[in-house]
Amino acid sequence: MCLIITELAALISFAVWFFDSKSKEHKTGMLVLMYLGASVMWSVDGFFALSKGEPFFDLSLNDALLGILVVVCGIVLYSLLMLFAKVKSRHKAHS
Repeated sequence: MCLIITELAALISFAVWFFDSKSKEHKTGMLVLMYLGASVMWSVDGFFALSKGEPFFDLSLNDALLGILVVVCGIVLYSLLMLFAKVKSRHKAHS
């Protein structure tokens, strides 16, 4: 389930990046890369599970909560990075 949730987050962030005219200013490409990286990680985990005879998708509640946690952590990290960039640009403007 975490693979499905992170891929959905990657698709949504990609759509925002693709259609937002200020995507370079908002640096949404960074968010896309975070979620794509997480999706690749979960895909590798799924293939490893298949090699062990387990199902590719884990549809349990714990796995869904893990996917939601990954998406929330990505948003928090993106927000912190944007805040840091804004503070840094204001600091340079005052110097």
